Amino acid sequence: MTSITVVCHQLAPRIGDLDYNRALSESAIRGASGAQVIVLPELMQSGYAFDNRGEAHAASETDDGPTLSLWRALASELDIIIVAGFCERLSAGRVANSLALIQPAGRLTVYRKAHLWDREKLIFTPGTEPPPVVETKIGRVAAMICYDLELPEWVRLAALAGADLLCAPVNWPDGPRPADERPGEIVRVQANAAVNRMFIAACDRYGEERGITWVGGSPIVDANGYPLAGAVSHQREQRLVAQLPLAEARDKFISEHNHVHQDRRPGLY
Repeated sequence: MTSITVVCHQLAPRIGDLDYNRALSESAIRGASGAQVIVLPELMQSGYAFDNRGEAHAASETDDGPTLSLWRALASELDIIIVAGFCERLSAGRVANSLALIQPAGRLTVYRKAHLWDREKLIFTPGTEPPPVVETKIGRVAAMICYDLELPEWVRLAALAGADLLCAPVNWPDGPRPADERPGEIVRVQANAAVNRMFIAACDRYGEERGITWVGGSPIVDANGYPLAGAVSHQREQRLVAQLPLAEARDKFISEHNHVHQDRRPGLY
């Protein structure tokens, strides 16, 4: 069974420092040369912890701005699929927490985060479209952003649409948890993968930004929900690499008589 190489590169973008973030992303993407997919963090282009919508708008870009233009050029040059977050400039001073899914041929898919976390609701306009599932030369790739993963119905949409691999740029804020327990965000990624038999690559960030610390727990998990790389909280840069036999995601049977999607009984829910 042919496998593909997926990279999650956990980085620490700087709030509002677009030149720095652009250079940081380019270095990470070039470092993944030879992989078929690279996932970078949520709001990689801009940083995360904006004070207000005006500050976010000043750091935002359109989908033909300098950062996405660079990413499209790199996708073509390196023959790699790039999934990364950016602060998208909309009309009338509005902004969206968005991601770009860029294929080597230059095809761009933009998704706007539908489920906003905490103060994001004061800054970003939520998306209104379901998570995209894109036919690529390696398989069907879906994408969503951070808190979207906490809504199992949203992940199920991508799975029912036939996704083999779900890529998620995330910024997971760290919080208290019992001793020796892993972050709940990682547990939920594993659960979502297992109940849908779908590979998931979620790329977190690390460090501290305006009083927020991050989990730094990027995971790449298989179609049974088991970690192939990462899934441990580390406050440092991490370049996680995993080989994914994506065809396994198309076998939804977990026993001779049980199919994770066909066993659903929506009429009872």
